[in-house]
Amino acid sequence: MEHVKIDKLVPGGQALSTAGMKGFFWNALPGETVLKYDVTRKKSHYFEAIATEVTEPSSHRVEPRDEAFLSTSPWQIMDFEYELLMKAELVKEVFRQNGLAIETECLTDGNEYFYRNKMEYALFFDNESREIKLAFHARGSHRKVPIANSSLEKPEILAAAKRIVADLNARSEEARKYQSLLLRCNAAGEVSGGLFENGRPHPVFPKLKDTILGHEYSYSPNGFFQINLPVYEMALTEIKKHIKTEKVLDLYAGVGTIGLSVAADRDLTLVECDKAAYGELENNVFNGAKPVLAKSEEALEYVSPDATVILDPPRAGCDEKLINHLLEVLPPKIIYLSCNPATQARDVAKLCANYKIANVKTYNFFPRTPHIENLVILERV
Repeated sequence: MEHVKIDKLVPGGQALSTAGMKGFFWNALPGETVLKYDVTRKKSHYFEAIATEVTEPSSHRVEPRDEAFLSTSPWQIMDFEYELLMKAELVKEVFRQNGLAIETECLTDGNEYFYRNKMEYALFFDNESREIKLAFHARGSHRKVPIANSSLEKPEILAAAKRIVADLNARSEEARKYQSLLLRCNAAGEVSGGLFENGRPHPVFPKLKDTILGHEYSYSPNGFFQINLPVYEMALTEIKKHIKTEKVLDLYAGVGTIGLSVAADRDLTLVECDKAAYGELENNVFNGAKPVLAKSEEALEYVSPDATVILDPPRAGCDEKLINHLLEVLPPKIIYLSCNPATQARDVAKLCANYKIANVKTYNFFPRTPHIENLVILERV
């Protein structure tokens, strides 16, 4: 193996080396030289790998907290301030690649660990101890890595997971019987969820409730709900400041936490296509808000020139049909929250034909991981 010099971090979270064949590395930081690495994927013009030995460690490198950090949170190797800086820089980079110059900083509530209110574990059978153990999948493979501790999820989740595994072992259950163990915890410390058995439908778990900006929401543990509620509330507080119109349209509404938290006192319409999420949305609506079961790109009649439009699409971004319709109708303001700044930047670049970027805020919803949440406020030109 040749020694390779790391150039920079790239969107997606890996470290890039352009010395020789292009390489994308986990467990490496800009400025470091990788002496040894394990290749996880190889193509004709690039490869992916995990660094196992580096020289001249970065001044930003720190000791990972968890043994299985590469499985869940590969950015445990850098100090937290550097993580915030890198996330802001990566957002600026993907916007620059789309011809847009922006300024932003990555905002946080200061909590690096124990923030996740949901975790899904694999189950691993240890042939030496003859016991089932909690596990995560090794990055870049299907191999399971047994764990004793994990620092991302709320402590109540890991404690409940250990009790479930202890019960499985007491009954001499087989790990291969189960697909995974999913658990969710609300702010009150109540845990719901359970085991998914191979070849059987997922069970219906007891619902949980959480309060966001003064409004209570119910949700299923295995449905969609935000992972880091304190930082989510920071983003919602910012969104609320930008809503000035009486009419508000919340597209890709999920269980309704954005629209209902920031615009329940207005003429609010919420559009969601997933039937399970829509069922939760119906339970959550209040104050005359109107839920609509439809794909956002098929609910174009709800887009009006006097309504603020909220977008929170999946990682793939917005459907082109929706973008084109927004450019035709020209609502006064578009509020775009995204878990994938790359597709967000692509969509925003198209919208900038008739809109200007009024504000950008980046949020650290997922500390110690490369995942980024980004908010863009667009105003009609």
